[in-house]
Amino acid sequence: QVQLVESGGGLVQAGGSLRLSCTTSRRTSSWYVMGWFRQTPGKEREFVAAISWRGGSSIYADSVKGRFTVSRDNAKNTVYLLMGNLKPEDTAVYYCAARITYSEGTVYAKVDEYYYWGQGTQVTVSS
Repeated sequence: QVQLVESGGGLVQAGGSLRLSCTTSRRTSSWYVMGWFRQTPGKEREFVAAISWRGGSSIYADSVKGRFTVSRDNAKNTVYLLMGNLKPEDTAVYYCAARITYSEGTVYAKVDEYYYWGQGTQVTVSS
């Protein structure tokens, strides 16, 4: 079982930046793909970004490409989401997710491809 804890959410003005962190309960350098998703009330959870277990590959949703950067520090069992040029439409609860894989370079973008989830952290972007 892997426990995930997100932090770093908050209120920010449009155009500003935030960095989210997700710390895991066990060593994630060993085969865990990490993803970020977000959800707003009444909508389905949507993919934001994901990074392979060694950090060599990453993918982004089109809506955040060029503004968000996903990274990881396996020595600290932590994955980050640096969010820049934030827009009001980025307002959501952001979730960290993890799943095991045995292939470096593999990343996943679907909710049902992840096994473990954090409780989420609220990000609010004011206009």
